[in-house]
Amino acid sequence: MESYLLDWANLLLRWVHVITAIAWVGSSFYFVFLDSSLTPPVDEDLKKQGVNGELWAVHGGGFYHPVKFNVSPPKLPEHLHWFYWESYTTWLTGFALFTVSYIWSASTYLIDKSLMNWSPGAAISVALSFLVVFWILYDAICQIFGQRKNGDAIVGALVLVLVCVASWLACHWFAGRAAFLLVGAMIATAMSANVFFWIIPGQKKVIAAIKAGKPVDPIHGKRGKQRSVHNTYFTLPVLFSMLSNHYSFTWSHPQNWLVLILMMFAGAAIRQFFVMRHGYKLGRNPHPLPYALTGVVVIIAVIGWLRPEPSVAAAAVPQAAGYQDVQKVLEQRCYMCHGAQLQMKNVRLDTPAAVKQHAQAVYQQAVMTKLMPMNNSTGITEAERALIGQWFQDGAKTP
Repeated sequence: MESYLLDWANLLLRWVHVITAIAWVGSSFYFVFLDSSLTPPVDEDLKKQGVNGELWAVHGGGFYHPVKFNVSPPKLPEHLHWFYWESYTTWLTGFALFTVSYIWSASTYLIDKSLMNWSPGAAISVALSFLVVFWILYDAICQIFGQRKNGDAIVGALVLVLVCVASWLACHWFAGRAAFLLVGAMIATAMSANVFFWIIPGQKKVIAAIKAGKPVDPIHGKRGKQRSVHNTYFTLPVLFSMLSNHYSFTWSHPQNWLVLILMMFAGAAIRQFFVMRHGYKLGRNPHPLPYALTGVVVIIAVIGWLRPEPSVAAAAVPQAAGYQDVQKVLEQRCYMCHGAQLQMKNVRLDTPAAVKQHAQAVYQQAVMTKLMPMNNSTGITEAERALIGQWFQDGAKTP
């Protein structure tokens, strides 16, 4: 029953998490596009009001005319829309999902004893420290170097180094699947913390100054935009790390840390192309195509690097594999989690009828994606995986 309820919690949390993430990413992308596409106002009345940028757009059968005021509007509107619930809800549901999927069963999903043979409590503590320590170091980098000359380049380089170090440590301390997700959660935590600690408080200070009739300090707008831009560059790397858990050929590679770094770098480069493309159309930026090409080349290189090699062990598999052969493998590698005493994910594999019922899933999980056994905790060999594959190809026959 516990496994069944956890599956429902996982499904519902993942559903809400994806919905709110779409809303957050969508609003982030839109405002980056808006800032990059604004043109100086033509109307003299808008200039007198302090508008320093405007955009005309058509969507859904109507015309829209958003404008941006330099520092603050002359009068605070009665209804002001805030963008923060998308960020907070995405982080809260994501952390809850991480708790249900990995922390709750740390021994199974978080720990790979071939890397670090530590207790669940220690593994959980170190995993959570990634979220906190990365934010502290990233925030310190932004505060120390963010306002200096060439500050954006310095911050970008230092954050890249920080992400590389964190990726290397995560992939050497935790199970590959968990490590990829942990790095994504680490960066996503910094994104949400940017909203919580800097963007929203800065906006509140601006509003408080306007209400009090005091001059508005432009530093709040500059910091808010800087952190928002950081968030948009973080987005594609985070999405890759989250989606990669479905594709074991990425996180199961011996140099999985390098796979993660290269793919996140490619995502950031491709995002740079889209960010600069908006300004390029207005003649503000050089052509951003080299960034997109760099990202694509890196991805193609990783695809070539990870291509599967023919397995020598697989050649030893007999031309035909019967149920008795497969049963021996299942008994040694799978019964402890899918037998009479325990049925993880409500799957039982210790009877011919049950094996026949789940034959497709066994083939997909153990042979195609190699997700099972989890973190290969039972030491299944490539020859045994190939044997299961041969049995399935022969019709998955059972007594």
